[in-house]
Amino acid sequence: MFSNSFWALLPPIIAILLALITKEVYSSLMLGIVVGGLLYAQFSPSAAMEHIFVDGMIGQLSDSWNVGILLFLVILGSIVMLMNRAGGSAAFGRWASGHVKTRVGAQLATFALGVLIFIDDYFNCLTVGSVMRPVTDKNKISRQKLAYLIDATAAPVCIIAPVSSWAAAVTGFVNGTNGLTLFIRAIPYNLYAFLTITMMIALSIGNFDYGPMKKAEEEHKQVKMPDSTIKAASITGSEEQPTPPISQKGRVIHLVLPIVTLIVCCIIGMIYTGGFFEGVNFVDAMANSDASVGLVYGSAVALVITIIFYLVTRVLDFKECMNAIPEGFRSMVPAILILTLAWTLKSMTDSLGAGEYVASLVSIIAENGIAISFLPAFIFVIGAFLAFATGTSWGTFGILIPIVVLAFGNDVNNELMIISISACMAGAVCGDHCSPISDTTIMASAGAQCEHISHVSTQLPYALTAAAVSVVGYVLAGFVRNWLITLPVSIIIMIAILMIIKKRAKILLTK
Repeated sequence: MFSNSFWALLPPIIAILLALITKEVYSSLMLGIVVGGLLYAQFSPSAAMEHIFVDGMIGQLSDSWNVGILLFLVILGSIVMLMNRAGGSAAFGRWASGHVKTRVGAQLATFALGVLIFIDDYFNCLTVGSVMRPVTDKNKISRQKLAYLIDATAAPVCIIAPVSSWAAAVTGFVNGTNGLTLFIRAIPYNLYAFLTITMMIALSIGNFDYGPMKKAEEEHKQVKMPDSTIKAASITGSEEQPTPPISQKGRVIHLVLPIVTLIVCCIIGMIYTGGFFEGVNFVDAMANSDASVGLVYGSAVALVITIIFYLVTRVLDFKECMNAIPEGFRSMVPAILILTLAWTLKSMTDSLGAGEYVASLVSIIAENGIAISFLPAFIFVIGAFLAFATGTSWGTFGILIPIVVLAFGNDVNNELMIISISACMAGAVCGDHCSPISDTTIMASAGAQCEHISHVSTQLPYALTAAAVSVVGYVLAGFVRNWLITLPVSIIIMIAILMIIKKRAKILLTK
């Protein structure tokens, strides 16, 4: 009765609304899960409990992909803790404070590092956060703004990088044609990604904010932040207990080398799972890689190398290294719990057929051929809604991209099909960017050590601004079907809107 209908979207809608209203994510997710279980079980308590815990939570925690992501988080947390204990993060903060002396510079440096780490969004979020927290803290940039900068350089950058876990995921959802070729051709039409990057640069250089982010920044300037290498706010809003003394022998190399090692090892781990060392070329190996397993391989090797490096340089002894590992695990517990609940909620919506219901709406639009030039804009909106409700962009890819390819009959020469596929990807990233139950959004909060709901509420107006301009851009793209016109015009519109917002903010300030 409730399957394959609008009822299937009720659990995530309840969870999202409650999270935004109450500012409390755990109970909101749990209530959404309970509603999903009851709908699936036709309100039978015993059947609902079995579905929630056996099919849902246990099923998600026994999924090999999810377990790999959790292991990666634990290992990465341990590496970050080791870098902090060794004094690498503190040394980098001291170095950066001498070279990055302005708020603009700190924001652009965060953006630049996020762009450089384009291999995977989880890796991006946690690495950029651990490296840039000391820099942004010293320049009076709020954790909410740092979380936004991290989140906006995670999925939006990965989705326009041909060599990334996201490119691999997208190409895997395209059947009957060369998925990587379609992905590359769709890059210039990925308006949301380019507009988000444009917005970040404009906000950083213009040194202004609006909406809840402006309030968060103003409040933060009045508060003396503790050194992020000693004590920092967690994603639940509480503060960690003071850690054991940080090594005074730490140098910048004690942060840079582990990070570089982590990047190199994760890339090698991903192409290893794609068969690179069995004769497959680099691009195909990346496209066929298992990002979850590859990140575990890479981070595990990087952890061992980091420990050996610290022991050899004598910044930490063996006991201190071993003590840092469980501390790193504990620092990731809030993120792991939220991810587990978000995955369980997703399994509830999947079992109710939320994806099939939204897919049927797309099929109706495509089949009727009503105003075919508006199809990319419709697909973008539907993709954003589906990703927002389910918290997964990859799941949205898997549902919508095959439908679009089928609707256009695998005609790779049809420019409208390329635009529509890009609209699928852009909409999925947009919805994922806005959703409080998205794993990437959760990871951005963890990376910035920012209260999760605070990150969501401050980021939402920015994401919606980029989404609104994207809709206009996709309407234009559906008619002109040329990215050389669509992309520049969309960027100009975005810059113009931001200039108007900045000007209005100055007028209100003078009144």
